[in-house]
Amino acid sequence: MNRQNFSSGSVWENIVGYSRAVRIGNTIEVSGTTAVNEFTEIVGENDVFAQTFYILQKIDKILVEAGSGLFDVIRTRIFITDMSEWENVAKAHVHFFKDIKPACSLVEVSKLIDERLLVEIEITAIVSEKGL
Repeated sequence: MNRQNFSSGSVWENIVGYSRAVRIGNTIEVSGTTAVNEFTEIVGENDVFAQTFYILQKIDKILVEAGSGLFDVIRTRIFITDMSEWENVAKAHVHFFKDIKPACSLVEVSKLIDERLLVEIEITAIVSEKGL
């Protein structure tokens, strides 16, 4: 099976040595994604909902580039720095996944790479007929 790496253009991809997403066959894995835009600015500072919403839009964009979309997501892994904000994460998550309902984990972590980042999300997608 062919391997395809997809880049978001982030400077961190070359510094750390990773791809935003990797597709092998019909499986796509999306790396931990945060609310940092193409200008390396944090989107939604101090706003968990805004960061989560932005992250899921960013992930959708890379999935489309990889020949898929949110409809193929089978798992989301959400890392949050303050579990008391879980409802704000849930509001953004359900906006995108109300009908898809992937398996989901929500885990509190002590911190992310920048203290202004409140959420990081990883995704697994299996490309279906819709994504072919």
